[in-house]
Amino acid sequence: MSAPVVIIGTGLAGYNLAREFRKLDSETPLLLITADDGRSYSKPMLSTGFAKNKDADGLSMAEPGAMAEQLKAEIRTHTRISGIDPGHQQLWIGEEAVPYRDLVLACGAEVIRVPVEGDADDAIFSINDLEDYARFRTAAAGKQRVLLLGVGLIGCEFANDLTLGGYQVELVAPCEQVMPGLLHPAAAAAVQTGLEGLGARFHLGPVLASLNHQGDALQAHLSDGTLIECDLVLSAVGLRPRIELAAAAGLAVNRGVVVDRQLRTSHANIYALGDCAEVDGINLLYVMPLMTCARALAQTLAGNPVAVSYGPMPVTVKTPVCPLVVSPPPRGLQGEWQVEGSGADIKALCHDSSGALLGYALAGTAVQDKLALNKRLPALLA
Repeated sequence: MSAPVVIIGTGLAGYNLAREFRKLDSETPLLLITADDGRSYSKPMLSTGFAKNKDADGLSMAEPGAMAEQLKAEIRTHTRISGIDPGHQQLWIGEEAVPYRDLVLACGAEVIRVPVEGDADDAIFSINDLEDYARFRTAAAGKQRVLLLGVGLIGCEFANDLTLGGYQVELVAPCEQVMPGLLHPAAAAAVQTGLEGLGARFHLGPVLASLNHQGDALQAHLSDGTLIECDLVLSAVGLRPRIELAAAAGLAVNRGVVVDRQLRTSHANIYALGDCAEVDGINLLYVMPLMTCARALAQTLAGNPVAVSYGPMPVTVKTPVCPLVVSPPPRGLQGEWQVEGSGADIKALCHDSSGALLGYALAGTAVQDKLALNKRLPALLA
């Protein structure tokens, strides 16, 4: 039997690549290996579950057995890779050597953990997969007050979701606005105001200095002296691409696993896509580029090498209290911002010196302009 195409990871990247590959090749053996339980789900839905009153089972779309049948693949769950041996085209699971024809890293990204003083480190949760979500829901049952660390895209989505789910939410982050680096300040103010209207409270500037158990509750001390009493803490301070496995195998890594436009790593027959990959210098932790890469890499694995290209990649942020779509200017391009509107309805546009549109941030009713504006945006990777 010929060596299989092996995909490490069964998140959106791994499963979507497998689906696209099977459209083109129904016979080559396919093996997917995952450290979690292998259920198919859409990661963006993790920050919508409380408003919809859905538990982890409710967010799951398919069990691994059903996915194996659908993909005509073997799926190994709760399995960790010990190492990759590029020279012999095999990987190791403990003492077991697994050969591969082609190997794809779809390992995703891991949460950044910030050390906090105090005796309640066990009360700090993060949600990066379906199993994390299940643990947090169990811990949150019967509780009311959530302290949320981070006001980036994920932090704001969870704030919206948890408040709609009936929780009292306070957010802490050492910055001046929500989603810094992603949003124009006017759009950021619109989102913050919307979340405050739902009851969320913001502490922008300080960090969480210590967290201690206080009876059945928790006491959080911020660096500015503020004391917050809460029941549990959700950390959403950011993600870091998983590169350790690739680095240990001698593959080139930077912020992510370094790949070219065909998603090839620095070693033949090894590829990477999704949150763990840095494509021609760009690491985007969003769904649209992931899907684009899955379609291109499936062609390459099926014998028709395709270079991936990114058109405009606008990001829809799931803050229904203040609808938001953002397309930051491409790296290295500078422009001037112009802001129209007021309150929740903000249209912030970035133009270069010739008047060409580089990026935008649309909030409230302004999101209706996104399709027309997308046609004017530059490609991120032409």
